[in-house]
Amino acid sequence: MELLFNNRDPVYLQVVRHFKERIATGKLLSGETIPSRRELANQLGINPNTAQKAYKEMEEQGLIVTEGNSPSRITSDTIILGRIRNELLTEAVDTFLASVNNIEVPAEQLLSLIRTRLEKKQASQPGQDQGEKGVT
Repeated sequence: MELLFNNRDPVYLQVVRHFKERIATGKLLSGETIPSRRELANQLGINPNTAQKAYKEMEEQGLIVTEGNSPSRITSDTIILGRIRNELLTEAVDTFLASVNNIEVPAEQLLSLIRTRLEKKQASQPGQDQGEKGVT
């Protein structure tokens, strides 16, 4: 597992986001076992206490489930799993809108540009079917 950390956000929150992204993209599946806290700390080169804090946060958000001494695993709760992708998309759109807010671009022009760029990007990624592209 590889993760490039930034200097802006707490490391444990970056770990949580990394797990959310992997869940949203299907790289981690419902019910899948994840590394122990100590293993994750070693894999990412972070303090074991930071890994513990990330797992605690993921448990509080319902992303992972830990029962007794069994390994932690990704939740099977479909509502939570569906919420993760929506949360990441909403966050990305909000960040984008904040960055273009001062340009004062009409909504239709902005949507047209996004549509064009998305189609161009998808055309350059052969091998994906329509469902994987997310085009509606």
